Amino acid sequence: MAAGGSTGVVLVALGCNLGIAVAKFVAAALTGSSAMLSEAIHSLVDTSNQGLLLVGIKRAARPADARHNFGYSRELYFWSFIVAILLFSMGAGVSIYEGVQKLAEPHPIQDPEINYAVLGVALLLEAVSTWKALGAFNSQRGRLGPVAALKASKDPVLFTVLLEDIAAMAGLVAAFTGIAVAHHYAIPEADGVASIVIGLILGAVAAFMSIEIHSLIIGEAADPGVVEGIRTIIVGESGTGKAVRAIGEVRTVHLGPDDILVTAGVDFDDTAQVGEVEATTARLERAIKAAYPGVRQLFIAVQATSAMAGGKAPRAAASVSVAARPSGVHDTRPAKARKKGKHRRH
Repeated sequence: MAAGGSTGVVLVALGCNLGIAVAKFVAAALTGSSAMLSEAIHSLVDTSNQGLLLVGIKRAARPADARHNFGYSRELYFWSFIVAILLFSMGAGVSIYEGVQKLAEPHPIQDPEINYAVLGVALLLEAVSTWKALGAFNSQRGRLGPVAALKASKDPVLFTVLLEDIAAMAGLVAAFTGIAVAHHYAIPEADGVASIVIGLILGAVAAFMSIEIHSLIIGEAADPGVVEGIRTIIVGESGTGKAVRAIGEVRTVHLGPDDILVTAGVDFDDTAQVGEVEATTARLERAIKAAYPGVRQLFIAVQATSAMAGGKAPRAAASVSVAARPSGVHDTRPAKARKKGKHRRH
C-alpha cells in the first residue's frame, strides 16, 4: 500500500481514538470503573501510537543521502516496533495492574449508565476506524486469508492500526460485559476481571506485532510471485541472438512496504559487447520497474555460470552504474575471463 493510503488510515484512527479517550477518562472519573479506566488508558495509548506511526511515515519518506545510501524506509519498521512495545508495556501492563487492584479492593460502580453511553459511542467510533482499516487491508491482501495476509504484509502501519482497532473492539465488549455483570449482579470483581481481560487482549496483539515487525526489521524477501516475475523478465532476455546466457539467484529484501532492493546474478555471453550488456541491463530495469513499482533499487551482478551452479554469492569485482539510476552492472567473472572478454571486444 502506498504511504498516502496508510496515512489516511492512521489519521482516521487517531481522530477516533482521541475523542474516545477523552470520553472514557471522564466516565472513569465519574463512575470509578476499573474497566473503564483501562479502556481510557488503552485509547490514550492507541492515540499516541498513531502519532508515532505518522512520525515513522514522514521520516521514512526522506530521500537517500551520503550516510544512508539506501534511504530511510526502515524508519517505518523501527517506529512500528516502538508502537508494539508501548502497546504491551503501557496498555497491557497498566490494564492488568488496574484489574488486580480492583480484585484486591472491590467497590461498586457509580452511575453505570454513563459507562454504557460512553461504551456505545466508543463502539460506533471504533467501528468507523476498523471499517476504514479493514477496507484498506482487504484491498491489499488479495486471495490470502486474513491471518496469512497479516503475516505476509510488509506494511506495518496498516496491520498495526487494524490489529489495534480489532483489539479495541474486543476490549469494549469485555468492558461492557464486566460493567454489566458488576452492575446487575452486584459482583464488583467482574469489573476487575474485565480489566485484566483487556490487558491480556492488548498483550496478545502486542506480542504478535512484535514478532512480525521484528522479522521486517531483519529483512524479509519480496513475495515469491514478485521474485518469480522478475526472474521471468530476465529469462526473456536470454536465447538465440540475445546477450543473457544464464540466470543465477534473484535475491530481494524489503527496505520498506514499497521499497524493494533486488540483486540478480546474470551470465552474459562472452561475445557480448559492453554496449549490448548496458542496453540489456537498461531494458531489464525498465521492464522490472514497470511490472513492480516497489522495486526501487536493482543490481544485476555479472557472474560466470560455474559460480551460479556452485551456489556462490556474486563477488563484486567491478561495477558500471548509470547516472541518476540506482541499478548497476557488476562483473564478477574471474580476472582471466574478464581480460579475455576485453580482448575479444577490441
